[in-house]
Amino acid sequence: MKKLLVPVLLFILSVLAAETFPLPVGEFAPRSYTAFRTVEGIKVDGSLDDIDWQLALPTELFTDIEGDLKPAPHLDTWVKMLWDDSGLYIGAWLEEPHIWASLTERDAVIFYDNDFEVFLDPNGDTHEYYELEINALGTLWDLFILKPYRDAHSPLNGWDIKGASFAIGIDGTLNDPSDLDSGWSVEMFLPWPAFEEFAHVPCPPRDGDYWRLNFSRVQWDTEWLDGNYTKVPGMPERNWVWSPQGLIAMHYPERWGYLFFSAAPAGSADPGFSPPASEREKEYLRQIYYLQKQYFMDHGRWAGKLRQLGARPYLRDGKKIKPRLETTSAGFDLTLPGKGGSPDWIIREDGRVWSKPVR
Repeated sequence: MKKLLVPVLLFILSVLAAETFPLPVGEFAPRSYTAFRTVEGIKVDGSLDDIDWQLALPTELFTDIEGDLKPAPHLDTWVKMLWDDSGLYIGAWLEEPHIWASLTERDAVIFYDNDFEVFLDPNGDTHEYYELEINALGTLWDLFILKPYRDAHSPLNGWDIKGASFAIGIDGTLNDPSDLDSGWSVEMFLPWPAFEEFAHVPCPPRDGDYWRLNFSRVQWDTEWLDGNYTKVPGMPERNWVWSPQGLIAMHYPERWGYLFFSAAPAGSADPGFSPPASEREKEYLRQIYYLQKQYFMDHGRWAGKLRQLGARPYLRDGKKIKPRLETTSAGFDLTLPGKGGSPDWIIREDGRVWSKPVR
């Protein structure tokens, strides 16, 4: 009876899990931004008129979260970033003819309003990352997330970012449907001590260091009803981001952009930082991780051989490098051997990627 029960249970699990694991669409091409050091200092008041902000260049305009699969946003959004020994500064501009917000309680689900969102993963392993959301009233929702939702439901909603400052600037009138507004700005100061425990990288960063991050803007269609802004029934929110995700999901940290830190002062020439080759190697491992997730959904177990996944070897300098796949009762480890004295890269069943020095 036991011999029969196991395959029957596996079959039931495979039927229940017969769905498609959501995959990003489009080439792996995250955007990059270089933050320079402040010169005169930043006053966090929401105005973005400090000399340092004037010297800093804006990011590219936000795009749809799915990238070219959807039309470009009809309203402009951009961000600037700076840093000093105390922390990271973020300034954002959101074009908006009708500025509204309703949520006033901290840690409410802020994206039920139009909002601006920040996502930060300092060491880029897709685990232990940060999410901040704020609306035009300045109401904040801050979370610390242990793992992406696809791997575990693990947000710590009670986490508060200590020592941070936030300010909103309104170019127009808030919650007044009778006129047209220009937009609203967000100014943030995020202190290094708020990140250093789980960043697993130097805080403050060093010249040339990089973090993974992205920004999102949630935008709802509204109409006037009894003198107030009201969401249009049946219309989903729009999701506009800095670096396109390739799917409607922000919690794929491996798709976020790159924030580089330059020790040069604001207004300096672009130092030309770019992601190292290891980022491509990590992306290769993640593609196999996606295949493993789908295999588990289809079969109720992890694949023990790469050929079961249809995975191809990694191509490095014209040579095919075959990764090592090891399965356990709980999951799997996939290792891509490093080149020469460079470290091996490893990914496991929950998507975490880390390096292992070669002995």
